[in-house]
Amino acid sequence: MKALRTLVLLLALFALLLAACTRGQTLEDLPTPVNPDTYPTEVFLTQNAPPAGFSTIAFPQVDLNLNRIAGWRYEVLLSFEGVFASTPRQTSASARAQVWFNQLGSARRVVLVTTGELIGQGTQDETTTIEGVRLGPDSFLVRAGVCLTNAGEDAARAADLSAGGLIGGITSAVPTGRQAVLNGVQAWQYQFSNDALVLPNIRPAEGGSIAMSAPGEIWVAPAYNAIVRFYVTLDVQNAILFDRQLPVSGQVIIRFDLYEIGVAQNISVPFGC
Repeated sequence: MKALRTLVLLLALFALLLAACTRGQTLEDLPTPVNPDTYPTEVFLTQNAPPAGFSTIAFPQVDLNLNRIAGWRYEVLLSFEGVFASTPRQTSASARAQVWFNQLGSARRVVLVTTGELIGQGTQDETTTIEGVRLGPDSFLVRAGVCLTNAGEDAARAADLSAGGLIGGITSAVPTGRQAVLNGVQAWQYQFSNDALVLPNIRPAEGGSIAMSAPGEIWVAPAYNAIVRFYVTLDVQNAILFDRQLPVSGQVIIRFDLYEIGVAQNISVPFGC
């Protein structure tokens, strides 16, 4: 009988302790179960997250915000190799530019080299070089090594040519968890979908398509709120390039690299002007 009373007492004590431990506890109080398949990725992304405010990014123009920086230099490329759609006739196009900037001097220099019949009025193998320079209110234009006087608005347009106007940018991207010192600054890598691409000089014709042949590469420097690198390779089918009438099919390569970030560039009047 004594043993029975002891057992009842122990059971009562256990019930009291259990009630004390669970009193006020709800489902929200319980720890969230960990998914073993996604947990390592979640930890990696958390440990390598970009600074606050950069969990998602949008740069509809790849050179957005660069005018807020004291100086820089960038290189940009848009090239195409392929055929006129539904024909065996080969064609190509390439537009490559280097741009220098000095914010304090309100100065900008652009050297643009174009090749191929899809750009301008040139033939398949013809190459055209244009240099535009802006120094404060004055603009200068050099074509094929000759300074053109009274170029007026053409000189201003050449000096203000932008990477965003040539290759576009992206509307949305998220971090991959990778970070590195790239082109001299701390940068984070982002990933984006095909639908996020902004392509001002490429559009599908009727029944055409534009798709990344491999994941694109974009790196952003939060300290400057600027894109440091933007690489994309596209497969295009029945697409219009540079507003030409005949659609093409083939591969488009887009490249952008920003260098000497924060360094005011030395820009002067072009030779011969």
